[in-house]
Amino acid sequence: MRVAIVTRNARVYYIASKVLKEYRIPFYSLRLDEKIPFDVEVVLTSEEDYDKINFPVKIIVKNENFIDELLARLEGRKRFKKVFIAIDPGERPGVAVVGDNRVVEVYHLKSPKDVDVILDLLEKYPKARIKIGHGAKRHRILMLKALARILGESYPVIIVNERGTTPKVGGVEGSQVQDIVASINIALREGREVKIGELIYTNEPTKREIEHIKSKSRIMSGGRITISSELAREVAKGNLTLEEAIEIHQRRDKDDFRKKR
Repeated sequence: MRVAIVTRNARVYYIASKVLKEYRIPFYSLRLDEKIPFDVEVVLTSEEDYDKINFPVKIIVKNENFIDELLARLEGRKRFKKVFIAIDPGERPGVAVVGDNRVVEVYHLKSPKDVDVILDLLEKYPKARIKIGHGAKRHRILMLKALARILGESYPVIIVNERGTTPKVGGVEGSQVQDIVASINIALREGREVKIGELIYTNEPTKREIEHIKSKSRIMSGGRITISSELAREVAKGNLTLEEAIEIHQRRDKDDFRKKR
């Protein structure tokens, strides 16, 4: 008997007890004020109860994925030999955590600047390495710049040729599934290690690239706005998202209108 569930959260208790029974791991069910038996090695609890429990080894149960960390603790080994946090860059990047060729977690981010999930995963898997697809250059640079601000430009990542990683998926949620599956495939491919700084500086965008971004701004704004070439250039270089460029353009228009009144 080496595990105890200590929580007031009924959902957490249900998940933890269900999984432990499936894995045939015996456990204690304890209240917060009860003494933890001497043979317990790991306590499972909820996020809100975590700080209320005085015990050296605690695992927060959010979903069934806690079992990997628990088994690692009980078996006295590292969780995985190799862990990759793989990113399929795009307007809404797909992210997959793959440990020893097994998919552990997947995410669909809101934007290329939404890197808090990546940072949390790096903290959760300290020896994990980042893999990122070589496509969607503008979005890739935007994301890497956001990561570089926290991790530094010398932080190593693995750039992967992502050609053929995105499957054809039908249905309403097709694009979301495609991004996630592509990130899983990126995690399973070999790549080339480089420093983030080598990937975030680009050549001056071509006139064609700038015009394409201006055209996309018209589409995204329903035909109401065409951003300036200056803003389109910043988007092309990965310094702004297209949404941010449109917002800046709108603010400038409002300021100009006020000045004319």
